[in-house]
Amino acid sequence: MFHVVGLLCLCWCHLTGVFGDSVSVMEGDSVTLNTDLTEIHEDDHIRWKYGAENSLIARIKKKNQTLSTYYGTDGRFRDRLKLDDQTGSLTITNTTTEHAGVYQLEINGLNLTTRTFSVSVYAHLPTPSITRDCSSLSSSNCSLVCSSVLNVEYQDKNTYSCVLNNPISNQTTH
Repeated sequence: MFHVVGLLCLCWCHLTGVFGDSVSVMEGDSVTLNTDLTEIHEDDHIRWKYGAENSLIARIKKKNQTLSTYYGTDGRFRDRLKLDDQTGSLTITNTTTEHAGVYQLEINGLNLTTRTFSVSVYAHLPTPSITRDCSSLSSSNCSLVCSSVLNVEYQDKNTYSCVLNNPISNQTTH
């Protein structure tokens, strides 16, 4: 008889509900939030805001040829934001779980257009391990311990697999 013991999953997940566009990224990667504009018009004023407090993190004033990025109220965006001066799209580089959350785009020109992005940042998954504990002399009474919360699945010929996953990646040990 085999017993499966699961431990705490080492990934961090951020769920914000259904807000506009949902974007997922692995920690350390870059993510681009697209305005879907092909060009910024002369009278357009673009603002990017972050979080429940709607902190201004980037803006473009086309008429003044002003392009600015900000660190955020706690500095989490320091040296991580890039604005595309042609489209107004925002790229966040070297993401961490601190960058997960709701981003709001405002384009104020002839009309006011708003768009919301829900960004999830997932930690890289470690390779899970399976250990066997046979405390008795009988090999039919052993425990398998998988290093993460997940399923240890029986496969043919006495092999087992341990799978650690999140919505955008997985690691497996057999």
